[in-house]
Amino acid sequence: MIKGMHHVAISTANLEQLCRFYCDHLGFKLLAEMDWEPGSELGDQVDHIVGHHNTSAKIAMVSAGNMIIEMFEYRSPVPKPVDSQWRGYDHGYTHMCLEVDDIDAAYDRLQKAGMTFRNTPPDKPYNGVRCLYGRDPEGHMIELIQLHPES
Repeated sequence: MIKGMHHVAISTANLEQLCRFYCDHLGFKLLAEMDWEPGSELGDQVDHIVGHHNTSAKIAMVSAGNMIIEMFEYRSPVPKPVDSQWRGYDHGYTHMCLEVDDIDAAYDRLQKAGMTFRNTPPDKPYNGVRCLYGRDPEGHMIELIQLHPES
């Protein structure tokens, strides 16, 4: 029986920079950090779990409310960079959604912090919500949503 979601994982080219963005600008808190080298006990365990061989990486776990994000910076094997032009309708995970209490203030603050948006927040709610899509500094898509108090 599924109890609920535990975490979402992101692969990054720069763990320190991405972790700092999520903590400093999105309000996440650092829970844990670790790393491993090929052939280490932890490396062998991870390789067995994910079905890879001779990996090495650094990991950070961050949380906000009941949401946890696990960030990986693989050193080996060398990963392909993220497609910064990946579109929300392409196959794969499309985005994560963060609830905010003031979408206009969040938009202004996050845009100054390096998040990019195609549009500005909508002027009025639609079906009780105002939402907006943007990308973190590495191109991962994030939806911001402000729920109307009566929705």
